[in-house]
Parts: sequence; structure tokens; C-alpha cells
Amino acid sequence: MAATKKKSIQIYLRQDQVEALRMVSERRGESFAALVREGVDLFLDNLPSDEDPLLDIVGLYDSGIGDLAEKHDDYLTRMTQEEGDREA
Repeated sequence: MAATKKKSIQIYLRQDQVEALRMVSERRGESFAALVREGVDLFLDNLPSDEDPLLDIVGLYDSGIGDLAEKHDDYLTRMTQEEGDREA
């Protein structure tokens, strides 16, 4: 995963979770935090689609283009070509 800005948070884990993560951390030579981030990524990657928080953005904006969903590739191609023409 690409390096991105991280935010510090505080969480409470059970003692058995802490001990297991420390053992894995030592064995892999990875930080405890990296293992926790990996676990969060796995959880989010396996969310059922109806629980995916990114779906909340669907419908927030109306482009006014009725066939945008069906013809988005055509619109992107046209936009890219128009930008190229302006730069030339």
C-alpha cells in the first residue's frame, strides 16, 4: 500500500489480541501499528457491498447529463481531447 498520511487514534484491545499481535509483529519484523492497519484493510475489503461506506456518496451530485452512467467513457474521452486541444 502506498504511503499515506496517517491519523493517530486510541483503541482498546483484549490482552490476548495484544499478545498475539506482538508475536506476529516480532516474527514478521513489522510494526504493531502496521498489523492493525492491515487488519482494518482486510475488514474493509471484505465488507458486503450494502455496508460499503463509499456507497453513501452515490447520488450526492447531479451532473444534469441523463446518460452519464452509460456513456461515461465517451464523455471522458471527449473531455480529455478538448483539454489537449486547449493546451496545444
